[in-house]
Amino acid sequence: MIAHLGATGQTAMMDATEIRVRRPSAHRGGRSRFISGKSRINAMKSLVVTDERGRPLFCGEVRAGSVADITQARDAGLVDLLADTIGLQILADAGYQGLAARTYGQVVTPPRKRRGKHLEHLQWLMAHHEAARFAHSSARVPVEHGIAHLKNWRALADTTPDETTCPTPSEPSPDS
Repeated sequence: MIAHLGATGQTAMMDATEIRVRRPSAHRGGRSRFISGKSRINAMKSLVVTDERGRPLFCGEVRAGSVADITQARDAGLVDLLADTIGLQILADAGYQGLAARTYGQVVTPPRKRRGKHLEHLQWLMAHHEAARFAHSSARVPVEHGIAHLKNWRALADTTPDETTCPTPSEPSPDS
């Protein structure tokens, strides 16, 4: 997928989504690792890459909800794949800040939030900065639509934490 996108010069969009799961049973090791740090729910997390129109190109391995977005991208081998590709841009959210330096600018994240007491004096800078963040998030809307499409068609449905892979055709589906 990365080689194809690099050869065609398309822009991809990347985001991780949380899928709510039932809490693992009591006295089970690693029970707290499914608790998401962002939404404080028991969740599994999946990495999704879409094209410019929001069509899913890749839905990565499901991980525990406590795993950070950037860690999941590193574990999926995205940094190594992008090292061999030239001319590809992947738009990502603020959860992937820092990945741009390791991928030679191929992962584009929004500018960091400006903080400080003395920034109110620089209203023009703050307005420009917020406009850049808004433009980046507006360009990433298709990835959110792609994730919603996957969730609507139950590709990312509720699972128990033991089900980290899709069932093979010989196995019955969880819905039957």
